[in-house]
Amino acid sequence: MAAVFAAGVGAGAINSVVGSGTLITFPVLLATGLSPVTATVSNALGLIPGSISGAIGYREELSGQRRRVLKLSAGALLGGLAGATLLLALPADAFETIVPVLVSLALLLVALQPQIGRWVQRRRERTGASPRRDGGPLLLTGLTLASVYGGYFTAAQGIIYLSLMGMLLDEPLQRLNGVKNVLSAVVNTVAALFFLFAADFDWTAVGLLAAGSALGGYAGAKVGRRFSPLVLRILVVTVGTVALVQLLLR
Repeated sequence: MAAVFAAGVGAGAINSVVGSGTLITFPVLLATGLSPVTATVSNALGLIPGSISGAIGYREELSGQRRRVLKLSAGALLGGLAGATLLLALPADAFETIVPVLVSLALLLVALQPQIGRWVQRRRERTGASPRRDGGPLLLTGLTLASVYGGYFTAAQGIIYLSLMGMLLDEPLQRLNGVKNVLSAVVNTVAALFFLFAADFDWTAVGLLAAGSALGGYAGAKVGRRFSPLVLRILVVTVGTVALVQLLLR
């Protein structure tokens, strides 16, 4: 019980700042004897409070983004529901091949975000095009597909969100992090609500993760908001690389 609670605190903190908290909680839940599906659905429900507290911690960065958040959240809701459905319908190893590829690409985009941003700015200056505040159909489609993956497993989901928004939105990384926390909360919530009617939970694990992630999510947001864009980017790439190695070794 202590290990599950501690994993929840760590996952909540990491999710609010970077993402990939599931890579802490999931192995711990498996070590307690839960089956992979029960661990996945219990993890999804237990991490909801952490996603919400992380979003609350980033409320200043979310200021002025209400329209954008509502639009992107609609795609996250549909994607999360689709991913949750796939979890119960497909074999457990269905995403094992594609996940490392997605995470690797996301890490590359996050690392190269400044260069990509300058390239996009120069292109806009040449063409006279103005940036779209919502990222356009490409961002909505990309985040919806990322949410399908998030509803299925969630590991490194936040890093994929940050990479897509960083490439297509002209916003500081911390403001994008606030949006990421909201989208993660939407996906976790809709997936968990679906699982309530279709899967078995371990309610002890859910309660411990919920308490731990709520505490960790808010604390992580308080600390993470102070990071400079460079430090935050380095942290994202570092944690994401660790997540990628863990996924490849599973």
